Amino acid sequence: MTEQSPSPAAFNQQVIEEFRANGGTVGGMFAGAPLLLLTTTGARSGRTRTNPAVYAQDGDRLLVFASNAGGPRHPDWYRNLLADPRVTVEIGTGDGGVETFAATAVPVDGEERDRLYQAQCARDPAFIAYQAGTTRVIPVISLNRLDLSDPERNRALGAFLLRVHGELRKDLATLRQDVDEYLAGPRAPHGSTPAEPSMGRRLATHCLTFCDALHTHHMSEDGAFTAFEKQFPRLATPIARLREEHRAVADALAGIEALLGRLPGRADADEAEALRNGLARLASDLEAHFDREERDLLPALTGHDGPADA
Repeated sequence: MTEQSPSPAAFNQQVIEEFRANGGTVGGMFAGAPLLLLTTTGARSGRTRTNPAVYAQDGDRLLVFASNAGGPRHPDWYRNLLADPRVTVEIGTGDGGVETFAATAVPVDGEERDRLYQAQCARDPAFIAYQAGTTRVIPVISLNRLDLSDPERNRALGAFLLRVHGELRKDLATLRQDVDEYLAGPRAPHGSTPAEPSMGRRLATHCLTFCDALHTHHMSEDGAFTAFEKQFPRLATPIARLREEHRAVADALAGIEALLGRLPGRADADEAEALRNGLARLASDLEAHFDREERDLLPALTGHDGPADA
């Protein structure tokens, strides 16, 4: 019996794990290729999606190419960034580390696109075959690092941060209310199937949607923190703490998602109560984190920067 090849998703995950473990260096079909990891937000699902992509350096920007190996359709990550151009990039630093930063993805058009694609073909002849194998014009995308040197843009970013925090606070409050209603509804005897499993399924879906939104927000912020550290060096210590809090929140979300695996059809009151308690702790931790983030970052963005707390 021959060994079955991994699925595309499994193969991508292997490359991603190898990339992160080896400072951006991978073997196999990508050995020696300039590779980065590009994280987009799913246009339909709202979940973050990470894909390896060959890149080229062009001055201060990075270029990626939606070749899909010459396939007839644009890759999913390209459609995602058209819907939401805010992306996160991971790239090897050359000394065994991986740098993560936020960027805006901008498709390049016309003569500039043609010039840049031809330059990539000269660097890597595989891209000649990719374009020859499809009738679509393979897009060239510029990844432009987040720039915090523009005060007007910074104020808009501060307003966006407050809006997202407000939406997440509201969604979490609604989710906790849904759990209370679930627990207050008709229940089966201890240890048996709840009387209304459909309500459990709706609650699980709501909870997973919230978890995905929070994870996406924190991943985007982790990338943006690189720009904050560059533009506002005195924020290095507060940002290090915010990163640690992101990791703690990720661990809490993993625990909540583990509980959800039993909620739709098999959870008893004890498990639902554990979910309620987990969400209560998350709400408390998140409120403290949001308050700290707004206190540390907003003054820098709005131009009212004072001494940062360590």
